[in-house]
Amino acid sequence: MISRVHSTILQGIDAVACEVEADVAIGGMGEIKLVGLAEAAVKESVSRIQAALRNSGYRWPGPKVTINLAPADMKKDSAAFDLPIAIAVSVAGGMYASDKLDDYVLIGELALDARVRPVKGALATAMLAAAQGRKGVIVPADNAAEAAVVEGIDVIPIGHLAEAVGFLTDELPIDPVTVDLNAIFAVASRYDMDFGDVRGQEAAKRALTVAAAGHHNILMIGPPGSGKTMLAKRIPSILPPLMIDESLETTRIYSSRGLLTPGQSLMATRPVRTPHHSSSAAALIGGGVIPQPGEVSLAHHGVLFLDELPEFARPTLEMIRQPLEDRYVTIPRVHSTMKFPASIMLVAAMNPCPCGYFTDPKRPCKCSPSTIERYLSRISGPLIDRIDIHIEVPPVPWRQLRGDADGLTSTQMRTQVLAARAVQRQRFAKPAQDNPQSETCLPDRQVRNPKSTITNASMSSRQLRTHCPLDDAGETILKQAMTELGLSARAHDKVLRIARTIADLEAADTIQSHHLAEAVQYRRLDRKL
Repeated sequence: MISRVHSTILQGIDAVACEVEADVAIGGMGEIKLVGLAEAAVKESVSRIQAALRNSGYRWPGPKVTINLAPADMKKDSAAFDLPIAIAVSVAGGMYASDKLDDYVLIGELALDARVRPVKGALATAMLAAAQGRKGVIVPADNAAEAAVVEGIDVIPIGHLAEAVGFLTDELPIDPVTVDLNAIFAVASRYDMDFGDVRGQEAAKRALTVAAAGHHNILMIGPPGSGKTMLAKRIPSILPPLMIDESLETTRIYSSRGLLTPGQSLMATRPVRTPHHSSSAAALIGGGVIPQPGEVSLAHHGVLFLDELPEFARPTLEMIRQPLEDRYVTIPRVHSTMKFPASIMLVAAMNPCPCGYFTDPKRPCKCSPSTIERYLSRISGPLIDRIDIHIEVPPVPWRQLRGDADGLTSTQMRTQVLAARAVQRQRFAKPAQDNPQSETCLPDRQVRNPKSTITNASMSSRQLRTHCPLDDAGETILKQAMTELGLSARAHDKVLRIARTIADLEAADTIQSHHLAEAVQYRRLDRKL
């Protein structure tokens, strides 16, 4: 007898349909065959499934069992096939029958006592089931809340193999899991850290406000203890709240890596990833035999913070140049090429020299000019060009550190950022035939499409000419900056984008000379430290 169960293969962050077929024959030698390009994790599942069936009161059918995972030319490397294989073998062996197998997609790892353990990619599986028109998915209970954010399908949570059998045979009714997205965002989208906790550094806060308002990449340069890390970790608290589509994209990436906590439905706050400078290229960008997203993609719609930037291996840093421009990561393999989303705000920090005290007014620097130059040269010019804002973060004076005066808080900075983003949405919200890169952005969290939002940092050259005209004073300032600082063409465009963001923060229709002057000051590494 032959049975067929629907499951999925996780390829990167996407789920691909997979059929689990089982055939139980009466004659012939007793043997078990698992075919369909299964890797070790899947081949070992037979022993787990046999123990789970035995400990659930079911027998292993036989004597000859053939299990096929289709399509046969795609590698399968996941324990999520345990549950669908167990169900397929049981039905093929005549232990029970079910008319629901074609309506549901099954995933789940089995323990020896038949408990169902959580797996990766439950959200992608639910999205695929909805796209296929299935009635629902049967997933481990710990993955149910994650899968339930997909509308239009039933998410059936199970904690034991017997529960899945009972549901499929109509002997055990199980209510689908539902989630309230608005309630999730209301509770989870809160930040514990506030810029009000940072003493001094008002100039740095201003630069970070500009960076957040236009989605500009930023590099902070300063001696140890000046507050660079504190500033970087608080940036998400001033960014616009995640839209539902943004949250789903980010959650799908975390789900594919198994990084969601049990019972977690969505990523409701913007992620902050802080990889160590010893991270490999595969860890930062992504990779593997079956490519998985790296830190750059895990920071999608959030912040990638690279502390001690010159300490990263130079080839590794060079690999983030393409994601900064294109907003996605491309990982080629012989059998396929995978793309992972990587719309990030890069925030980097570094010391001005190897000892760290070159710009510290109170501590002497022991580094020679040639040593400082070699240290700074660890970061290539093309990468520096792709970082919009370079600022100096000096040590905080004693008076400001112990004073009672409060500086800008996250609430105040976020108000400015949201106002500037609203100006940008209005500017770029044109009909598709006029501007194919943008669509009208609606304020409702449920319907807004993040792909339709263009920030100043992502303006094209044509849009720069349209939205960044300069008066005579501005032309003079920009010409002088280009001549004295030796700005590249890319840096020229970066300055204009930053100036447009500064003007948006002041609700100014045109870029004025003081906007441009401030933007030029944010190109710190184009001048000598």
